[in-house]
Amino acid sequence: QVQLVESGGKLVQAGGSLRLSCAASGRTFNTYLMGWFRQPPGKEREFVAAISVSGDSADYADFAKGRFTISRDNAKITVYLQMNSLKPEDTATYYCAASRARDIPTYSGLYDYWGQGTQVTVSS
Repeated sequence: QVQLVESGGKLVQAGGSLRLSCAASGRTFNTYLMGWFRQPPGKEREFVAAISVSGDSADYADFAKGRFTISRDNAKITVYLQMNSLKPEDTATYYCAASRARDIPTYSGLYDYWGQGTQVTVSS
């Protein structure tokens, strides 16, 4: 069992930066792939980024490449999402999730545990 709690979301101006954190509980955190998803207002949840168990490989959605960076600290059982050059279209609720998949999954159905989400609003 893994419990996830996101934080760091807030209102920010376009062009600004935010770092989201996802604190996990449970001794098995370092056996899970970790991912970030987001759900813009009125839209479906979409993949943002995910990172391997060791943290040495990651995958990103096209819109995140070059602007977002996912990382994890297994000692602190926390995963981060650094977001730079934010745009109004990045406005969404951001969720972190944990997966036992073998390879980095981009499909939400392959994630076993989810946090409650944190709101990011980017003003123009």
